[in-house]
Amino acid sequence: MSNISSVSLKDQGFANSGEQHWNLGAPALVEAAVSRGEGHLAKDGPLVVETGKHTGRSANDKFIVRDGETEDSVWWGKTNVGMTPDHFAALKEDFLAALAEKDTLFVQDLFGGSQPEHRVNVRIINELAWHNLFIRTMLVRPDAEELAAFVPEYTIIDLPSFKADPERHGTRSETVIAVNLTEKLILIGGTAYAGEMKKSVFGLLNYLLPLDSVMPMHCSANMGPEGDTAIFFGLSGTGKTTLSADASRVLIGDDEHGWSDTAVFNFEGGCYAKMIRLSEEAEPEIFATTRRFGTVLENVVMDPETRELDLDDNSKAENTRGAYPIDFIPNTSEKNMGPVPKNIIMLTADAFGVLPPISRLTPEQAMYHFLSGYTAKVAGTEIGVTEPEATFSTCFGAPFMPRHPSVYGNLLKERIAKGGVRCWLVNTGWTGGKYGEGSRMPIKATRALLNAALDGSLNNGEFRIDENFGFEVPVSVPGVDSAILDPRSTWSDTSAYDETAQKLVKLFIDNFEQFAEHVDQNVRQAAPTAA
Repeated sequence: MSNISSVSLKDQGFANSGEQHWNLGAPALVEAAVSRGEGHLAKDGPLVVETGKHTGRSANDKFIVRDGETEDSVWWGKTNVGMTPDHFAALKEDFLAALAEKDTLFVQDLFGGSQPEHRVNVRIINELAWHNLFIRTMLVRPDAEELAAFVPEYTIIDLPSFKADPERHGTRSETVIAVNLTEKLILIGGTAYAGEMKKSVFGLLNYLLPLDSVMPMHCSANMGPEGDTAIFFGLSGTGKTTLSADASRVLIGDDEHGWSDTAVFNFEGGCYAKMIRLSEEAEPEIFATTRRFGTVLENVVMDPETRELDLDDNSKAENTRGAYPIDFIPNTSEKNMGPVPKNIIMLTADAFGVLPPISRLTPEQAMYHFLSGYTAKVAGTEIGVTEPEATFSTCFGAPFMPRHPSVYGNLLKERIAKGGVRCWLVNTGWTGGKYGEGSRMPIKATRALLNAALDGSLNNGEFRIDENFGFEVPVSVPGVDSAILDPRSTWSDTSAYDETAQKLVKLFIDNFEQFAEHVDQNVRQAAPTAA
């Protein structure tokens, strides 16, 4: 069979005498998954699977082996937790013993990264056919010629049936995601949530690419008719996927990208979209993927008789997901790449109702807000909790960044300066008061402001300096109610606005203390000012 790699598992030191399926395409993997009882076909063709008790990432079960390679290069702390080389050695021994006993294995040789000069060869070994289909869908698929010459640099072994032993392996539970950057090996056990594989590759590229001065980013990206690329940073719920899916622009990707000297390139060849309460009206392109063969739907509820889907039912998980090849979305970039960006959009959903709907940032302010990674959660459902809650996730993707945030921040600053990139902070959150008092920023106004920023017309208008944050705010924009551009004027009680604004400023200042010594004076001066 020509799909088999010239580098066997045995060559890698992995023993297995069972049946091995190499680089199967989607139809064969769907067939295998169904025949093995791993999932069911829905009425219109997608494969529906369940991930069991883990319906999302197990962030607390992820470890990086702490050794000579990583000791001084990884930002150790709450996010990046160390594992001793001895614990990893014991884990690897037990993993390989479990691997040797498997009757059937599925292997895929894939690329992490669409730009040939900056991609990494990753081999994934699975016990589940649907996991193999998932990762084949999500990463970049080599053509036949590339496959013939493929030599794996990094290997992921993914065995959901494996149970870690905290005492022997130094883990927190039976679940483990262990990354060994020296041995170029990632072991995933005790979880059937397929997103762990995808994020492991993202974490790998986030570690490797800065060494080549390539900026890895947790962002979506699209391109206008003139080849003008825009990138959208933003945490969950800020509009990253929605705002980048614009019919008038070409989608490069929805989640993970690199920014090199010559391109913005998608790390992936697929999309991984939230499915819960997905509306055909609001997101027709994504909705259409739920009716196609080749899509994998995780924890989506399906009628066992009619095989009809119920996307509104969250009884299995709130985090229901769909994985599909990027070319299932119309108007996508042919090579998952675009030119270096003209505009950077940082999205935030400010539930305090303080930030303007759009602001123009200097390179130093952009670095400040990138390192801050601010958004706000709305007040909880508990009785008496009325205040929004600020969330800061550095670089808009802290869980996936192995190096110190300043590494990514400095790269961003350099790249902005080099390319003369325009930077914008866009608030998709509240106006006219904080959550519970004001209202959500109208999406129509956000799109109009975004279009004006992207086509360059916004640059020609008049700007004022925001007294709290120091960035520039447009005074008027055609087609947008001018009142909305000055958040203070939208509050009925302006002194309550001033009080809330100062509260938010203080939260920013307190959060940034952890970075102050790692950035230069200009960035420190870009901080908001407390009264």
